[in-house]
Amino acid sequence: MTVVRPPWVAADGDAAQGARDEAFMRRALALGDEALGTTWPNPSVGAVVVRETTNGPAIVGEGVTQPGGRPHGEPVALDHAGDAAVGATLYVTLEPCAHRSVRGATPCVERTFLAGVRRAVIAIEDPNRHIAGLGVALLRSMGVSVTTGVLRGDAARSHRGHFSRVRRGRPMVTLKIARTADNYCAGPGGARLQISCGEASREVHLLRAHHDAIMVGVGTVLADDPQLTVRLEGLEHRSPVRVVLDSRLRTPTDSALFRTARAAPVWIVAAEDAPVHAEHALRGAGAEVMRVGRGGDGALDLKEALELLATRGITRVFSEGGPVVGEQLALRDLVDVMVVSTSVKRLDAPGVVAIRDGLAERLAAPGVFTLRAMQVHGDDTFEIFERPV
Repeated sequence: MTVVRPPWVAADGDAAQGARDEAFMRRALALGDEALGTTWPNPSVGAVVVRETTNGPAIVGEGVTQPGGRPHGEPVALDHAGDAAVGATLYVTLEPCAHRSVRGATPCVERTFLAGVRRAVIAIEDPNRHIAGLGVALLRSMGVSVTTGVLRGDAARSHRGHFSRVRRGRPMVTLKIARTADNYCAGPGGARLQISCGEASREVHLLRAHHDAIMVGVGTVLADDPQLTVRLEGLEHRSPVRVVLDSRLRTPTDSALFRTARAAPVWIVAAEDAPVHAEHALRGAGAEVMRVGRGGDGALDLKEALELLATRGITRVFSEGGPVVGEQLALRDLVDVMVVSTSVKRLDAPGVVAIRDGLAERLAAPGVFTLRAMQVHGDDTFEIFERPV
């Protein structure tokens, strides 16, 4: 009989060690996931230091990448552990960095060795060309035992934004669509609807907090005048950058975006031929205006817009830009995760269709999206679709 073992279980069948490794890695992943949206341009890396005690293995240090991307999760956890790190095991969700940055910070592999760590358990290798296997190789050359691949799939999803920015030159995109039970997102003539229940709205605000930027089209700004901030008690400081796709610079300078300018920056992506006087007015109101080319259909080149955001360090974009922007993103293969929130409410009248034909066909196409989870928040059901990382 052939025995198939997970990659982190030793060849000698030490399943108990494999179970411990998985449990501590889950804790490291939870730490990293909690900080998503705060660490760009760097990935949100969780780290846990574990030491053997008379009562079994115990966590003696924890850390996560700090706001703005520095310091990384490993040194935070090692500092927390102090002398208890000597002879301990470090669990980390992404391969530790091996290069000295322009800021002169000590590489995480060096910090790990100097702390006296005996073993490192790494969920997944970093595709960054400055690291890409070098971190693992250096740790081993220093005499640190290294295990890789523990919960690799979960780590790939956690670091999806970082991987996308490195490999594709653009941030990952989460597309969120809220709809009535009969698939409308607005009433006749675009009249605004209160679709989501309170619990669903709170979940959306939490999703916002875990992204670097919220992106909408100017049509959403003109129709709804949204704030696009995080309005959950205790998380107000987690409001992402607000990005408006506005080819002709029609965003009003008296909109809610500018009335809440202190909450988070406003970036407006315009076409190269947008009027200069409108740019001056928006800059005067506090926005930053960037320009990209137009696609073959005359609309903004969405891929170029996302690539521009990546150059600014953005790794995770939450698109709430409505059905038109959502469909165009999907048709251009620019959506990585899709969240469909369906209410029990019905419009029972002609309105604005939430999931248009092009998006529906893309969602149903074989091998493109997979339904990963279904969640219930109050009266609303969330379906979460993902593309392979």
